[in-house]
Amino acid sequence: MKFTLSWLKHHLDTTASVSEIAETLTDLGLEVEAVEDPAERLGDFTLGRVIAAEKHPDADKLKVCRVETDEGERQIICGAPNAREGITVVLAKPGTYVPGIDTTIQVGKIRGVESFGMMCSEREMELSDEHSGIIELPSGEVGQRFVDWLAANDPAKIDPVIEIAITPNRPDALGVRGVARDLAARGLGTLIARDTDPVPGTFESPIKVTIDDEAREACPVFYGRLIRGLKNGPSPDWLKQSLKAIGLRPISFLVDVTNFFTYDRNRPLHVFDAAKVKGDLRVHLSKGGEELLALDEKTYRLAPGMTVISDDTGVESLGGIMGGEASGVTEATTDVFLEAAFFDPIRTAYTGRSLKINSDARYRFERGIDPEWTPHGIEHATRMILDHAGGEASEVVVAGEIPDHARAYRLDTERCSRLVGMDIPAETQRATLEALGFVMDGDMAHVPSWRPDVMGQADLVEEVARIASLTKLEGKPLPRMYSGVPRPILKPLQKREQAGRRTAASLGYNECVTYSFIDRTTAELFGGGQDASMLANPISSEMSHMRPALLPGLLQAAARNQARGMSDLALFEMGHVFEGGEPGEQNLCLAGILVGRTGPKDVHGASRAVDLYDAKTDAEALLSAMGAPAKMQILRSGDAWWHPGRHGVLCLGPKKVLGVFGEIHPRILQALDVKGPVVGFTIWPEAIPMPKKAVSTRPALAQSDLQPVERDFAFVVDRDVAALDLVNAAAGADKALIEEVRVFDEFVGGSLGEGKKSLAITVRMQPKEATLKEKDIEAVGAKIVEKVGKATGGTLRG
Repeated sequence: MKFTLSWLKHHLDTTASVSEIAETLTDLGLEVEAVEDPAERLGDFTLGRVIAAEKHPDADKLKVCRVETDEGERQIICGAPNAREGITVVLAKPGTYVPGIDTTIQVGKIRGVESFGMMCSEREMELSDEHSGIIELPSGEVGQRFVDWLAANDPAKIDPVIEIAITPNRPDALGVRGVARDLAARGLGTLIARDTDPVPGTFESPIKVTIDDEAREACPVFYGRLIRGLKNGPSPDWLKQSLKAIGLRPISFLVDVTNFFTYDRNRPLHVFDAAKVKGDLRVHLSKGGEELLALDEKTYRLAPGMTVISDDTGVESLGGIMGGEASGVTEATTDVFLEAAFFDPIRTAYTGRSLKINSDARYRFERGIDPEWTPHGIEHATRMILDHAGGEASEVVVAGEIPDHARAYRLDTERCSRLVGMDIPAETQRATLEALGFVMDGDMAHVPSWRPDVMGQADLVEEVARIASLTKLEGKPLPRMYSGVPRPILKPLQKREQAGRRTAASLGYNECVTYSFIDRTTAELFGGGQDASMLANPISSEMSHMRPALLPGLLQAAARNQARGMSDLALFEMGHVFEGGEPGEQNLCLAGILVGRTGPKDVHGASRAVDLYDAKTDAEALLSAMGAPAKMQILRSGDAWWHPGRHGVLCLGPKKVLGVFGEIHPRILQALDVKGPVVGFTIWPEAIPMPKKAVSTRPALAQSDLQPVERDFAFVVDRDVAALDLVNAAAGADKALIEEVRVFDEFVGGSLGEGKKSLAITVRMQPKEATLKEKDIEAVGAKIVEKVGKATGGTLRG
């Protein structure tokens, strides 16, 4: 949205500078994107007077001029045909930047004669395209600043242009009047009344207007009138200069009038050449297939349901978007039918997008114009046309009714402090809303028709705070809810989630954030894919179901990395997985995968591939960081996507599962195109028992000053006996005394016989009350042998 300072002052009586206005607009929420101030680039130019002009001794088209300046007489070489004695000119002295030629003037020689400056044309100063000669001023004193002379004699040439960004919720600011209203409410000036008396019609319009019933919502009201006997032609200078300044090309007076009110009052209008309209006008919805040659000289094929205006011969205009070439006005037009209507924003937007038409009218109608100013708009435009082009106006033709957008909300003056944090007096709040056009009836604020964005009490507070300036908002610390030491902000599960993320990162894993949706086929590989977890409106066929596990996303990420040459990966993700589509059918999960090798080759050229023990170590570290008990059982009851013989379930009992680690089943890797093997883990933080007593400190460190004792045992067991079963049995021989049991050797075959193996373990005993004697150690050893024998059938190896 662009406008000039003089255009703004047409509605706002203010003495504020351009910089003050720009700063205030941005503070009001109408962000200033650019300010073009010609006075800034013309500040160094001064006036001079040519004392003498003689032919250059070595050039036929150049003249050597003696020019009187504020610094004395100077010699300047000039090639302009109108350079002569006695004229007042505009000077660029040495050191002055000339914008039109992008050059800084220096002292130089032209054909052997020195020149101390330059006499400028309008194009060289970017005032116009005129460059047939230098500027000749009818008045002015030597040494006077050129911008001061322009301000007094031709202010339009240095009229600053302000461009602001308009958010979709502020259509009222798409008119200069709306911008002036905001500035006046802030106190930067006084809003000037610009009403006009209705123009009485002297005859009945021969062109009537009807709105089809099916088009009542698309075009609730239509005002029109015939103006005959006018003379179309060029616009007056003030109108042409205003339109040129904001980047619009003056076309003819009638067209320029409609463009003026589009920007002046956010009121798009349209004029039909009445001589080209056959019969009456009808507003209706297109049936589909109609064609319109629009004013942009393009032919558009209409789809069903578009708002159009037709005469007896066919479609003449796209309602709210663009008129047709067939009924467009020309220099020869003497009779026009002036239209001011209100079109539905949503249907206008759909039509514009479908036909790919971007016009000023569409831009405003789809955001919302003031419906109640529709009859005033046609009166203002009629008055301007009659004053400048003459003619005679008919009575106004009205079809439909102005839509009722009236609404009111209670102004709670105390809510401003609660919502915004600003203490603004109640009377100031009321005065602010009244200055913005709201009508106060007690505590009820009636919203003006040009503010479709105000839809509740909070919007009233926003308007008050916006005008008061949010820059005045002072930061204040929030009051403490409790006295003393602040209580923890994060919940225990949130702290556990935070610990899991940090620990995984510290172990060398890279965090992934994958989609919560996957395709049905992949979901079925991990126990999901049921209709209960299917999305009603998926964004793609590859995201049709809620994920039943985190591993699919991690494996797909691994496949993408492998396809790009990254073979050694450590990835993890913390997020929710879904058993169904109802509330509560989701669980927080932490999963990670390891692919490739544990690290680069060492100095001996060797490196080790990852295995399930890497996954086990990391899973146990994560569980420990999240508060899981130190001692857990490991079972082989994992899901089908784990390798049946290379995984373990970390649990506190058969029904209290905390996590799973192991190798991913080769069938899964093949289905997801991942080069294996891949090991990983899945942990459920919510399953970890919460501490019975919440304390803010760590428990006391229990240390023993007694010497620990280690004993080795070798048991012969069947080959299908799990080492863990043997370890658990040995550890259970004396839970108070035995601190650790670990496997250090496995032997298969030889003298043991077919189907047998030997497992060697080290048992560490840590006394707490007295040093162990030999008989105590032997007693514990006997219990270990007994427990292992009962649990595994193993015998002590001789």
